[in-house]
This record gives sequence, structure tokens and C-alpha cells, in this order.
Amino acid sequence: MISNKFLKSTLSTVLIGAFAMGFSASSMAATKIIKISHQFPGGDGADVDFRHRLAVKFAQDVEKRTNGELKFEIYPSASLVKPNSQFSAMQTGALDMTVLPLAYEGGKIPETNLGLMPALVTSYEQGLRWKTAPIGKALNDVVEGKGVKIITWVWQAGGVASKTKSIVQPSDAKDVKIRGGSKEMDMMLKGAGGSITNVPSSEIYNAMQTGVLDAAVTSSTSLLSFRLYEVAKQVTTARKNTFWFMFEPLLMAKSTYDSLTPAQQKIVMEVGVSLEKFAMEESKKDDVRLGEVYAKNGATASDMDDAAFAKWRELAKQTAWKNFAENVKNGQQLLDLAQAVK
Repeated sequence: MISNKFLKSTLSTVLIGAFAMGFSASSMAATKIIKISHQFPGGDGADVDFRHRLAVKFAQDVEKRTNGELKFEIYPSASLVKPNSQFSAMQTGALDMTVLPLAYEGGKIPETNLGLMPALVTSYEQGLRWKTAPIGKALNDVVEGKGVKIITWVWQAGGVASKTKSIVQPSDAKDVKIRGGSKEMDMMLKGAGGSITNVPSSEIYNAMQTGVLDAAVTSSTSLLSFRLYEVAKQVTTARKNTFWFMFEPLLMAKSTYDSLTPAQQKIVMEVGVSLEKFAMEESKKDDVRLGEVYAKNGATASDMDDAAFAKWRELAKQTAWKNFAENVKNGQQLLDLAQAVK
């Protein structure tokens, strides 16, 4: 016969085990995996594309502050979602987060072309001031209305890599097969006489190598990370002036954000804001490093003076700005709000 003492001991053991298993299961259930995909090269070290490092820092900081409730999987080099599919993947819930040039969505969401409007933003500080100005609220409303939330505001200056001649002022772009990066940027370059071919920044190297492109305009960081100095003989840097400032934020699917607890949402936004200074500092470093790296690899590095920039801006007003004002709903109002930020 089994003793009452044995039964009590066995029951106690079973209950303790069940409690432990239940606690473990509830802990596991509380962990949420968030996937971040972007098109930029991954890796470790200070020279790795800062946009990848930003995603890593965000993931590490949020995981730490949520005590592991939120964990992240990061997929660089478009290994999970192709560049032009990232925004729509967030809209459908197939992707949680990305670092994305917002103007990539310019064909579907025309207002986002404002994030790569030639010669509109002239400094990092000015671009970041959009965030708290009426233009920032307007842009936020557009993006959130499409099911995506801006987490970290990131602006990047850019330059021009060329296989043929240095492109510093509009006349230099005549008859050059060139990539601008957005509808409005392409419009200005076409106005300068350029022949336009557009590809994601991750595909520029092959396009230049095979002769599809003679030149490409993209961020200083992409000009470095995608090793375009291996196929370019000239580069125009953003050390002095540039007509190319791009809004490239860290984004989260609204459905993912809404699934978080209020405490988790607060942490996500606080960490996102904390990385804006890092993004600006790293972008500025790349503007300087761009000329140094290209020169070291045998390319000629040029800068854009004030007179050349003034020509580009006038051309931008006649082409891209005019088109945006005439063909985008509330386009002129959005341009006015953007220009109001000094």
C-alpha cells in the first residue's frame, strides 16, 4: 500500500514541476521576436555601414531595456526582403522593421518624394528640425496613414560617383547615364541633360560595372559601403555642398507597434530618438571619409562650391519642385512647410 506521506511528496513534486513548466512557458510566451530587414551590408566593426550598426544598436538597447521581452533578428544585404518590397512588406505584416530611403515609395506615395527633393534640405541639422516642425507632423501623418511608423529620424548627405568625368555642376551631367535615387532627383538630372536609369543603391555597383550607368548619386555611406570606388574614377563629395539630402528613417510596421504593450512602445520610441545623434554623427564622418577613401583608391575627389550649388538649386526649382507642387496633392503646401524650416 502507498503511504499518504509518499502521495503527498509525489503530488508536491508534480505541482512544483508543473508550476515551473508553466512559468517557463509563460516566460517564453512573453518573448516577441521582431525582424529587421535592410539592403545595406552587415558585419562588425566601426567601418561597417552605420545603418546596419544603427539597427544592431536599436535591437540591443531595446532588448536590454525590455529585459528580453523583445528580441530581434536582423537581416542585412536584402537577405530577407528585397529593397523595393520593404515598405509593402511592413504594410502587410510580413516584415516588422527596416531602415529605408523613404523616397523609394515615391511612386505609390508621392508625398514621400519630399524626403529626397533635390537642393531642398541643406544641412543635417535642418533636416532633423523637420521632426518637430509642421512638415514633420505632415510627413508622419502620411506614413502612419499607410500603416508604418517612423522610429528614428535619419538624414544622409550624398555625392556623385562617376566612371567618366567629375560631376559638380549641372552642365557636367549632359549625356551621362546617371542614377538619381528618386523621381524628383531624376527629374532634375534629366533637366541637366542626363540619361536616367534608376536602380536601388545595392545594385549600383553592377550597373556601373556593366555600363548600364556612367554615374550614380547616392548617400556618402552607400558610396563607401557598396565599394563604388572600385568602379568609379571621380567622386563629388558632400563635404561642402550637396543637392542630395535623403530621409532614411528606421521604420516599424504600425501593426507591430500596436501589438506592443504601452511600456514596450515607450521604450521603442525612446531608444529610437536616442540614436538620432549617432546617425547624424556617423553620416558626417562618412561625408569626410568619402573623399579620403576614393582618393586612396585612385579616384579624383571634388567638392561643390556655392556657385555650383546655386545652379543646381535653381534647376531643381524649375523641374522637381515645380512638378511636385503641380502634381502632388497639397504639394505646394508641403514644399512651403519644408522651406519654412531653416
